[in-house]
Amino acid sequence: MGAVQFERLFREAASLDIDKNDLKRLSDFLGKKIYDLLVVAERNAKYNNRDIIYEPDVPVTKGLQETIRAFEAMDVAVALEPVLDHLAGLPPLDLEVSEDVRALLPKLAGGLVVAAARVLRELEPGLKNPQTEHWERLERVFDQLI
Repeated sequence: MGAVQFERLFREAASLDIDKNDLKRLSDFLGKKIYDLLVVAERNAKYNNRDIIYEPDVPVTKGLQETIRAFEAMDVAVALEPVLDHLAGLPPLDLEVSEDVRALLPKLAGGLVVAAARVLRELEPGLKNPQTEHWERLERVFDQLI
């Protein structure tokens, strides 16, 4: 995701100011959380005796659905190259990912960005510019949820 889009999403989602140094943190966070969602999706597909992961296998909660809708309303394009690079460095999945799941990835990434911004704001209401300790706390919260 480009710096301008990233900054805009955080500003619109939670009135937070983010700088270019946070891009790596965001990219790593998104890659990790999307991978976590795909691991659960793979388990769901295997449970249903399929050898391909389809969109209904991805565990998109009501809250994530809402942040995806909020992201879509912001009309911001998401470049997935950094996230996909991060995913490439993780253990491969046993199953293939379908085209509908590939098409869902930008929406998942955008929804996770909106959710992350809103959680940062909720954890620290007066926050203007997240620092390392805020990002670490955010990751701990999301590790408990996804």
